[in-house]
Amino acid sequence: MTVLTMSTAEVSRFDTLMRLDRGEIRVADAMALLSLERRQIYRLLERVRQDGAAGLISRKRGRPSNRRYGDAFRDQVVSLVREQYNGFGPTLAREYLAERHGIRVSCETLRQMMMAAGLWKDRAARRPRPYQPRYRRDCRGELIQVDGSKHWWFEDRGPQCTLLVYIDDATSELMHLEMVESESTFSYMRATRTYIERHGKPVALYSDKHSAFRNNTASANGDGMTHLGRALHALNIEIICANSPQAKGRVERANGTLQDRLVKAMRLEGISTIEEANAFLPAYMARHNRQFARTPFDPRDLHRPLAPHENIEAEMVWREQRTVTASLTLHYNKALFILEPNRTSQALARKRVDVCEYPDGRIEIRHDGEALPYRVFDKMQRVNQAAVVDNKHLDAALAMARLLQETAPHHRKRNNNEPARTAQTGGMFAASAAPTASKVDRRTLCTPKLKRGPRLPNTELVAHGLAEYAGRVRNTPPQEPASLPAVLA
Repeated sequence: MTVLTMSTAEVSRFDTLMRLDRGEIRVADAMALLSLERRQIYRLLERVRQDGAAGLISRKRGRPSNRRYGDAFRDQVVSLVREQYNGFGPTLAREYLAERHGIRVSCETLRQMMMAAGLWKDRAARRPRPYQPRYRRDCRGELIQVDGSKHWWFEDRGPQCTLLVYIDDATSELMHLEMVESESTFSYMRATRTYIERHGKPVALYSDKHSAFRNNTASANGDGMTHLGRALHALNIEIICANSPQAKGRVERANGTLQDRLVKAMRLEGISTIEEANAFLPAYMARHNRQFARTPFDPRDLHRPLAPHENIEAEMVWREQRTVTASLTLHYNKALFILEPNRTSQALARKRVDVCEYPDGRIEIRHDGEALPYRVFDKMQRVNQAAVVDNKHLDAALAMARLLQETAPHHRKRNNNEPARTAQTGGMFAASAAPTASKVDRRTLCTPKLKRGPRLPNTELVAHGLAEYAGRVRNTPPQEPASLPAVLA
């Protein structure tokens, strides 16, 4: 059995022509019903007698329109849009095609060409993806959403800083809030340690793809885990990274609420520093949870206490491995660590040890869980060679040295892959509070006596009798050049 697809007009024609063929109506009646001439009525009737209902189907169906642009023209338009007007909408691209290339085409036709070539999407395809709400977890402590919100929390009373937010997915309860200078590995280590000591270990942390949680440039070197991820893995806490901000919508909505309510609460209390904010946050969390927290579906609390063998202080560190040299030294962050010679350290030559940097700035060198004593020689300390300055230039040299010390303090630049240490309270690698000075042009600090004068033309050199002196210099054997003062170089 053959299935035919016919339009409403074709079905009406078939019914009328069949009635005409049976003699139920006259030809004049069929002409009036179908609005066709007598010649066309007989032509359609002949098709029905030969092919049946299929004879009334339009012969143009499935064929391109006679008004369709040729393939060469369509390829030319699409190539111009792809090469010169990439990212343009159909309306704007049509204007430039008419203005710069003399190609006139309707906006709808150009839109269809661009959609067929993959250069444009229709309105339905450009509509944002709908994100339906996800059901809460059943138990408290099963999933903790974590995020850092950078905002002007103190308005114009203090600097811009970041609030680390830990919220329970089952209850929308604020579990921990901590104000830090920036969102870094050390700040998350310190905040997570405080959370675990207060509530216990959750089952999993749900975060974004921040570099503290996920190694976005993982390679074959190492295990591919971040330092925070390694610490949480040792404590048997899972890290789950969300693929979009909407996936962790509870903490994102909590950030919006805090950016409104917490800012105004701290304004009423006159809080303008990070230390004052961290002292105020526990009281604010209790007030916030009384109003917004919900009862979990399952009353069980899945937080776990620390096991006897788990040392959270020893795990929450930035840990890197180094090889001990034969002279019992190792290098870390452009500093030379010299191990104190004893029975343990002398057996570590050519072996790997762990360099552990704590969030508070302390550094330990460990081997098999044992801390090794050491002393540090900082290779960043710069020693300037003593300058040889003539007596008549001593005043100018001292003045320039004093200006250099005031305007260009010694800049300490460590390794490029070092951790952000804004959360550290001390230590030899802690970030300096002094702003980094820009490069200083020493020539602008010199007195006129130390500046090089303008170059004289040859005519003036001959007038001063220097040409004869230059000729004598060419005929003399070379000598060691006199050393210039370092401050004059």
